[in-house]
Amino acid sequence: MMRVKKWLKRLGLIFALPAVLVLALALWASARLLLYDQVDDEAHLAEKQDYLEQLRILSSSVDMRDRTTRPNIVFILYDDLGYGDLGAFGAEAIKTPNIDALAATGIRLTQFYSPSPVCTPSRAGFLTGRMPPRAGLSNVVHPEGSAFDAVVKIEGQNVRLPVEEITIADMLSAAGYRTAMIGKWHLGDVSPSLPNEFGFESFFGSLYSNDMEPFALYRDGKIEVEAPVDQAGLNARYTQEAVDFIRREADSGQAPFFLYFAHNFPHVPQYVEADREGRSEAGLYGDVVEALDDGVGQIVGALDEAGALGDTIIVITSDNGPWWQGDPSSLRGRKGDTYEGGMRVPFIVHWPGRLEGGREATGMAMGIDLLPTFADWLHLPLPADRMIDGRSMASMLEDGAGTPHDYLFYFAVDDVLAVRNTKHKLIGVHNATYGPMNVPIAISSAQGPWLINLELDPREAYDTSLHDPGLARVMADVLEAKRTEMEANPRGWIEH
Repeated sequence: MMRVKKWLKRLGLIFALPAVLVLALALWASARLLLYDQVDDEAHLAEKQDYLEQLRILSSSVDMRDRTTRPNIVFILYDDLGYGDLGAFGAEAIKTPNIDALAATGIRLTQFYSPSPVCTPSRAGFLTGRMPPRAGLSNVVHPEGSAFDAVVKIEGQNVRLPVEEITIADMLSAAGYRTAMIGKWHLGDVSPSLPNEFGFESFFGSLYSNDMEPFALYRDGKIEVEAPVDQAGLNARYTQEAVDFIRREADSGQAPFFLYFAHNFPHVPQYVEADREGRSEAGLYGDVVEALDDGVGQIVGALDEAGALGDTIIVITSDNGPWWQGDPSSLRGRKGDTYEGGMRVPFIVHWPGRLEGGREATGMAMGIDLLPTFADWLHLPLPADRMIDGRSMASMLEDGAGTPHDYLFYFAVDDVLAVRNTKHKLIGVHNATYGPMNVPIAISSAQGPWLINLELDPREAYDTSLHDPGLARVMADVLEAKRTEMEANPRGWIEH
């Protein structure tokens, strides 16, 4: 009997141990969540303020009405639009005549990349000119108080763009531009990291993706349209806001304007107004993209009516590759992948006042290049206290020069997984998944490193490292050097 009692005690201890571990884990997670506090860098915030004041002083002597030196800028960023979803990039089932017209009279870049294969870090890269880890936001952020938000905080990751980061809007506002944002922010939904706190004088839109709840629309810091928003009318709302802003600013004629038009679509869930249903040959997804093209037609029409089209830089691109639907063209991979289909995106720039149109540029470039390109065109200095990973595309776009980069790097969260030069791409060791479509669990297998000849094999179907081991070693060394650099100085601060 005593022996039985001893065994029962031991069994009790054995069964109690997992419960104790679970309780300890829950207490640890609760403490991490309770004590979480994202800390901004006060020293570099002060450097940011000094830099913006320098721009204000420099711009005080500039004629802000001269559109040859101070053009308007309209930056249109779509959400999950695939490389092959526009007619100008080969789409046949989807008709996009308005965007195609801009491509026909502008410049189409065929090797342009988003800064990340997912939305939040990609937007951070586009707006700051820095790779997402440099900008302090390499993970997707979620609504404050949600379960996913809690997980990110428990992991100790940032949940908003650090206030010391400098956005395109910060730079242009300090340089005398009127600035507005319409659409999806997704760089944090709490102060001090809201759109109006990063250089945008006005904001109308959502703070995160349209599949996140509660999905409301904000005007500046206040809810204007309560959740749940009727998303069938979202495109019309956004487009009208853009048209109204353009007309208002063009009529004033005093200062140039910067409009960041960051649409929530064609990200899921997808909606169109009833009269636009069934118009495309690509299902609901195609209907949505064709409706987006209608919006571009209205925006261009507003610029043209105001006599501002020739003096306005229009940029159209996507934050990453397509998700469940959408066309990555002949490229391998989709959203979330550092394969080409996850990060190579359509890019069109239209500026009749300065850029010769009807051209195609094949040099590689990335979303981080926008900020330094705008700075170059406006003769604005870049901040001296931080690395700007992007490079100006001005010579490539104006003079037909080659890429401004020796290498481009493909980041997933904090890790750099691949690197490319003008011809080859090295994909480091990575997890590739495989599973039958009727099985809910996929098998993950470590693959790589692979050396891909992108000129001959844009589908990334063949590893050529055995045929060219010397080049594979060189590319692997470049990839490892970037990892070492990022570990040593992840935020890319330059100390004076």
